[in-house]
Amino acid sequence: MSTKHLVTGGLGFIGSALVRRLVRDGHAVRSFDNSSRGSAERLGACAKDVEIVEGDIRDPVAVRRAMKDIGCVWHLAFVNGTEFFYRYPAYVLDVGVKGMTNVLNGAIQEGVPELILASSSEVYQTPPSVPTDEETPLSVPDPLNPRYSYGGGKIISELMALNYGREHFDRVLVFRPHNVYGPAMGYEHVIPQFICRLQSMAAASDRMDFPIQGDGLQTRAFIFIDDFVDGLLLMYGKGSHMNIYNIGTMDEVAIASLVTTVAACMGRNIRIVQGAAMEGGTLRRCPDTRKLKALGFCPKTTLEAGLRPTIEWYVSHPRPTRSGTIRADLFLS
Repeated sequence: MSTKHLVTGGLGFIGSALVRRLVRDGHAVRSFDNSSRGSAERLGACAKDVEIVEGDIRDPVAVRRAMKDIGCVWHLAFVNGTEFFYRYPAYVLDVGVKGMTNVLNGAIQEGVPELILASSSEVYQTPPSVPTDEETPLSVPDPLNPRYSYGGGKIISELMALNYGREHFDRVLVFRPHNVYGPAMGYEHVIPQFICRLQSMAAASDRMDFPIQGDGLQTRAFIFIDDFVDGLLLMYGKGSHMNIYNIGTMDEVAIASLVTTVAACMGRNIRIVQGAAMEGGTLRRCPDTRKLKALGFCPKTTLEAGLRPTIEWYVSHPRPTRSGTIRADLFLS
């Protein structure tokens, strides 16, 4: 009898991709999401095969109810998007810490044997070495900077999952995504923001100014969503209890090069204009993925190949006027 999976945040960008793959592989799946930033439309044709439960991850009763008859819980529910870290840090931590507490308590009470936790590359902040492996110390450089509400919440979640995992679960795995991108990923991330800004610019033969934050020498390593889910399922199939895995590529790209590539794909001729960098940003971020590669991981999609469908999606789905906000009713009184 196959394991029934619960995916919290199952209507989000990564969550919905995971749900689709689990269904395709023949698993029974339950999604738990508050539908604040996603919808069942993300599940496409497989939505009819998914048990979709709407609820708040901060509600312990709802979370425990969602754990019934579950063999593995994938905890992805969190507030993502750099815009939100700066604007709603208390909300980010509220969802992160209460959500992790409720998931652990609910899973233990219902006897769920496996827990898979989504962490983040943000737990490293400014790492001492790049590429950065899983044994690198985690840090919150400045507790007064609201940006670190996200990384701090993920560090707390890792500590809770791993320490509860020693006693209460047959297997706990933690994965740290590194700059996952693709169609319908949301509008609060660097690639969609570049696409939307470039789309608003008229195509012209003359080079046009394109302001960016900082000098453009900051680097990231981007992984296309399909490759990411391949790595995630590989980790699930072969990963060992109480282990942490980076999931990403080791192809480090400067932000200036990224925006130039996106512009070229969109037929835009731009001149990059440097600007002020947001406080708390990291100059370099690139994962060391040798641990996952030892299990057989091998990403297939180049940045240019992944950008094409991503650009096509955003060009046909302009940013909604209300995007970048969080509904006031999502806050608990």
